Amino acid sequence: MNSLGIKDLQTNPANLTRALDAHEYTLITKHSKPIGLALSFSDEILTKGLKTALLLEAYRSSAISLGQFSSELAISKKKALKMLSLMNIDVIDYNFNDDLKTINDLL
Repeated sequence: MNSLGIKDLQTNPANLTRALDAHEYTLITKHSKPIGLALSFSDEILTKGLKTALLLEAYRSSAISLGQFSSELAISKKKALKMLSLMNIDVIDYNFNDDLKTINDLL
């Protein structure tokens, strides 16, 4: 999550635009105290609701675990996995090339 002071926002609003284009949450502050939160708009907000959209994005960016995701939505992990799959969000973060490199390093 980025943080952007109100004075910075006034002098260079492009900083906020860049953060929104990168789908990053941005905390807006005034005198170092939070006054707002900016997030990029998506169709998920309309179709799934704001809470679900925020949780989907948090899971997608690895900010929360599958357990936290399912718990916050009060659904089973099985249903959470199905929802993530339907939203084309990877549920397994696996890189085969990393395993090959480890094997080669060990040999």
